[in-house]
This record gives sequence, C-alpha cells and structure tokens, in this order.
Amino acid sequence: MTQVSFAQHGMWVTERMGAGSAYHMPIVIRFGGSPAPDPAVLAKACASVVERHPLLGRAVREHDGVPHLVPATRHPSLETGESVEEAVRRPFDLENGPLVRFTLVGDTLVIVAHHLVFDGGSKDVLVADLAAFAAGAVPPPIEPLDHAAGQRERVAALLGEARAFWADRWREPGETLLPGGVLRSRRAGQGRLLEFTLDVPDLPGLTRFEVLLAALHALLMSYGNADVVTAIDLSTRTAESEGHIGPFVNELPVFSSPPPDAPFTTFAAGLRAELRSMYTYREVPLARAVAGLKPHAALAPVSVSYRRAAAYGTGSAEGFGQVDRLAFNHAVRGALQLQVLDHAGPSDGSAVTAPGMTASLRYDPGELADPVGFADDLRAVLAAVAQDPARPLEMLPTREPVVAWPVPAPHLVEDTGDTGAGVDLADPLAAEIRAIWEEVLKLAPIEPHDDIFELGGHSLTITQIIARMRKRLGVEVELDDFFDNPTIAGVLQVIRR
Repeated sequence: MTQVSFAQHGMWVTERMGAGSAYHMPIVIRFGGSPAPDPAVLAKACASVVERHPLLGRAVREHDGVPHLVPATRHPSLETGESVEEAVRRPFDLENGPLVRFTLVGDTLVIVAHHLVFDGGSKDVLVADLAAFAAGAVPPPIEPLDHAAGQRERVAALLGEARAFWADRWREPGETLLPGGVLRSRRAGQGRLLEFTLDVPDLPGLTRFEVLLAALHALLMSYGNADVVTAIDLSTRTAESEGHIGPFVNELPVFSSPPPDAPFTTFAAGLRAELRSMYTYREVPLARAVAGLKPHAALAPVSVSYRRAAAYGTGSAEGFGQVDRLAFNHAVRGALQLQVLDHAGPSDGSAVTAPGMTASLRYDPGELADPVGFADDLRAVLAAVAQDPARPLEMLPTREPVVAWPVPAPHLVEDTGDTGAGVDLADPLAAEIRAIWEEVLKLAPIEPHDDIFELGGHSLTITQIIARMRKRLGVEVELDDFFDNPTIAGVLQVIRR
C-alpha cells in the first residue's frame, strides 16, 4: 500500500466532491482504414501494457483519511462495448479499480484511464507501447518508479520558497468577461465540444505555447478584463519518469494585467518571464503553498492545456490505426478548457515553419454562449500577431467594439457557513473533536474558533480529521461543509444542525 502523490490526492478530493467524467482521459483508435489487430493479439497487448505500467492496475483506497494506491480487485482486460460514448462516460470504481479500461467497439479501440494514474503525455507512451506489443515487439525496459515518494521529497524541499513566491501573486480568480456573458464556473460538469485549428506564429525568443498563451491573455483583455487569470497544466516529468505512465502534471495559475499600449512581443516576453519564474515551483501543488485554498475542479474559469504530439513515446505507433489523442470525455472542468495538440515544430522559439495546432474547446454551455465566436476571435488575434508581432495589444482585432464594462472585483463566494457562534462549547463532542484536531495537526492547545488553515491545515489534514471523526465518533462531515466551517465550533455546529 503506497500513499498517493500530491497531485493524486488533489484529484481524489475533487472526485469525492463530484466530478462526473471530468477526470476520464480517453484515447480512441480507429482501425477502419488499416488492418485491425486480431482481438486475441490486442487483448494480450493490453495485458502487456498493464504489466509494463503497473500503476494502471491500481485502485485508490482510503486508510485513516489518507488515500493509498492498492492493487485493483481485478486485472484490466479487453472488453467489448456498444458505443464509444458509453465506454468513455462509464464511471470508475476508484476503491476497487482498475483505473484503466480497454473496450473494443466494432473496429474501434477505446482506452479510458482515470487522471489519477494518467496524463496527456501518458497517451503517447501507452499508444506506442501498445502498438509495439501488438506487432510482437518489446519496448525498451524501464526502471521501476515510485513517483509519489520522490515528489514528496522534492515538494518538501521547495515548499517554503513556493509559499513566498505565491504570497504576493495569488488572488482568488474573479469573473471573466466575454461579449454577451460572464465566465464564473470552477466546478466540473457536463460539457460540449468545439474543435478547430490554430496557426500560431513562431516568434524569436518565444515558444509556440508562450505565443498562444499571450494571445489568449490579450484577447481576454480586449473583452474588458483588466486583470486576466488562466490556469495552465504544467508537466512535472523528471528524467526518471520518461517513458512511464502516470499523472505527471500540476495545474497552476498565470496572472497578468496586459497594458493596452504594449506591443504584443513586449507583453509576451513579460509573460514568458513570469512563466519561467513559476517553473521552479511547478511541482508544488498550489493547495500546499496557499493556505485556505478550497478544492475546485479548476483553479480558474479559463484553463489551457498544451502539449506537443508524440513527446513521450518510447516507440513508433505508425500504422496502428487512426489515433485520436484529444477524444472528448463529455465534461469540462471550469467554464472553458482549451486543450491544444501541437503536431510538430520547434520548442525553442526558433523561426522554423511548423504545422499548425488542433484545438479542442471544452466548455460549459450555460456560461459560454458563443464558442465559435471565441474561436474566431482567438484565430484573428494570432493572424494579426503573425502579420505584425509588435502591434499594440489595443490594436489587435476583436469581433465587435467592446464597451467599457467596469472591471469586476474579485469574485468572492459569500460565506454562508456558521462561525459556531451560539454553539454549546460544553458539549462533550467538542472536546472529542478538539482531541482529534490536536492529534492530526500535532498542535495544542487548539481553541474552538481557531481557523484550521491558519494553523497550517490543508486538504490532507482535513480528510484525516473527517476519517477519524467518522471512525471514533460516528459522525460524518462533508468536505464542503468543513471548508465552509473551518473551526472546531463551526464543525460542531454542522454536526448539531
């Protein structure tokens, strides 16, 4: 039994609060235009992939409030299904596993892994290894990896600096204005999909991702957002994790206040510098560095995920069907997720011409009313940047004249939780709750109105406290209620309602 990594713990907490299929990561391989492997050969190849990457054959089970990786109660095997959508949407049993499934739907193979054991780069690894095994080859050996243990050591070494780094940067994301609407959601829910292509120019001194992110921030500025925040997925792979499957990713926020009169290249260079300063702390989860950060499926209403195709494959998948690495999971985290696959090209900002990008826009239809307009606006900004990279941000094209909306104040969720005022602190349960808090936090005395976050608590300590209250006291407190009432008095008030 192995304790999960910080990234896995964060996803586990959010999943318990209700995430639907938002953490399902599908790959769809269609063999219609090429010879399909024999089902028996394909089944054996799937089994070989799981044997090579044992994390896929794990489950996540709670022990004393701490999630651990345990062997799944059954081994993943090739199944048959009626539809691609059903195979993608079908819920996972996290406690029993497995956390991957292989489903053959006609001449289409649907592979779905839970984000707890998988990331975007893992898709290339899995496809390459599966193709190799199906062809009768054996991929190069890889060394066993305890990613969670290594990550805990690295994060512990950086935590003090990361807290100082985010202390003057982090602010709770507010609303994001768009023509005709406002983006607010940071939850997981049903989503819709729009796919389109992007032509991102190669500019000296900038990566294609940096150009794209700067264009997105400039576009949001043109919509009336003086302060912009987007969440981005950053790879946390190390040299030891190359060729491995796992959740080697961390979501972090990028803040900017784009000056309207700044040339695009100047603004983009500043954004690049901010990204580079973040990279030192890319492996530290924000919830560990920022006290009192409530779990959300997305750090901000708008998020971006970018990767280059076949960045981590250990072999060639050429001829192994038509692979859709951006297959839709029918959900969205936040109001708008822009997932981008860069098919080729330089990563160092050199001026070599490269093919374009495929963009997969997942969105909440209740918040983004005009996804096509948004996509057209982003492409127009990129086209203008390609023509004149030094064009001032305020001169970049927008779909329509933007009215001078007032800049929104940070969107604060109204605190509806009880402070514990009026609760009977002589209640014997209060002393028992207090003993559990002091035991988990290793701190005494803790007063009834002390805020757990000010005492250094975080989501892991909260899940431990909830588990011990359930086991010893026979009471259940939901995570949402605990975060809204982060004192002993407040928790007691929730229990006694």
